[in-house]
Order: sequence, then structure tokens, then C-alpha cells
Amino acid sequence: MWTIPNQITLFRIILIPVFILVFYLPLSWSNFGAFAVFWLASVSDALDGYLARKLNQSSAFGAFIDPVADKLMVVAALVMIAQDYQTWWVSIPAIIMIAREVFISALREFMSSRGKRDIIAVSNMGKYKTAAQMLGIMGLIWQPSYDIPLILFKLPHEVINYAAYGFYFIATVLTVSTLVGYFSAALPELKEH
Repeated sequence: MWTIPNQITLFRIILIPVFILVFYLPLSWSNFGAFAVFWLASVSDALDGYLARKLNQSSAFGAFIDPVADKLMVVAALVMIAQDYQTWWVSIPAIIMIAREVFISALREFMSSRGKRDIIAVSNMGKYKTAAQMLGIMGLIWQPSYDIPLILFKLPHEVINYAAYGFYFIATVLTVSTLVGYFSAALPELKEH
């Protein structure tokens, strides 16, 4: 149970209250700090999966706790940005994404109880959704109000803000698309029971 990948996943769960606390600190850098914590959680998500495969340390506990950690962090972030922005174009996609996570988790549980979880295994489109979702959420958390110095030029802060909205809406479209795809794949089993 205490494999390196599982320890990284548990570290990600511990980051959730840190992320929330930093986001709400009354400091000028709180948004950037929360972005950095969320970024660290996102990187650790990729790292624990890679290490589980590389070190041959996959486990039933890891398969259970990894998606729980992911969903807890994402749901916390979506609730916080919906509350922070207080606009329908941020709140409605947040509700759609949260509802999809709950629905797919329940659907996977149902399919597992029938021994057919592989029918709705994570697809490439689901991975693209996750990537777009993480990038969109990170940008919406950060909200840079200053230009970003890069090696050769400055990146206007507006570019990051527009990119964040773009990724957020791509994630919303992929959220609905993958929901329909997973539900369609599971429908014959659902009809049968």
C-alpha cells in the first residue's frame, strides 16, 4: 500500500487544503501561489502513474485512490473558480464538469460490479479532456495581470487569460463528448439490468 506512487497520490490529497488556503490568502500573490500548488498536483498526477508502471508498483489501492485524488482536487478548483468569477460562462461549465465526474464514477462502479469496467476504460479523448481541463483551470486560477517574461520575448498576460478560457471551453465540450461516449458504451449493459 505504501508504494512510491501511492505516497505521491496521498501527497496530492494533502495538497488540497494547502491549495484552498493559499487561494484565499489576502495576499497579492495568492492566485499565483494557488496556481503553483495546482500545477504541482497536476505534475504529481502524471508522475505517480508513470512510476507505478515503471517500478511495477501498480496496486488495487492505487487504482482506487488516484482517481479520487484527481477528482477531489479538480472539484475543489472548479467550485473555487466558479465562486471567484461569479459568471455563468465559468459556473455552468464547472457544474457540467463536476456532474460528469460524479456520473462517470457511478457508471464505472456499476460496470465494475458487472465485471465489465474495461468497456468504459479511460479513452484518449478522456485524456485530452483532462489535459485541457487542467490547463484551463490553472489559467483561471492564476489570472495574471502582468506580462510573463519568457526567454526571447514577453508574453502578454491577455494571451494567458484567453488561452485559459479556450482550454476551459474545450474541456467542457470534451466533457460532454466523453460522457456521451462512455454512456453509449455502457448502455447495452444498463438496458440489460
